[in-house]
Amino acid sequence: MAVETLVEQKLGVNTVMKIGDRVRVKESVIVYHHPEHRGKAFDIKGTEGEVKGIINQWQGRPVSANLPIQVQFSKKFKAHLRENELEIL
Repeated sequence: MAVETLVEQKLGVNTVMKIGDRVRVKESVIVYHHPEHRGKAFDIKGTEGEVKGIINQWQGRPVSANLPIQVQFSKKFKAHLRENELEIL
């Protein structure tokens, strides 16, 4: 699509990952919203999940999200991450 091409060119978004891909966190990422460690620092390095969304549009307009990849790790835990923090399995 023309919008996706425009987003790739203007915002530098790489579309190698797609919704449904299994991924693993390859870098140290500290989160504070993990359901089993709420309010405490928790490193999710090595955790595996599934890509549920890639944020590159909002209301039909291209956006440059800081953390564009939404990953579902468990039923209760999902997080937004950068592409360089993930590896495809």
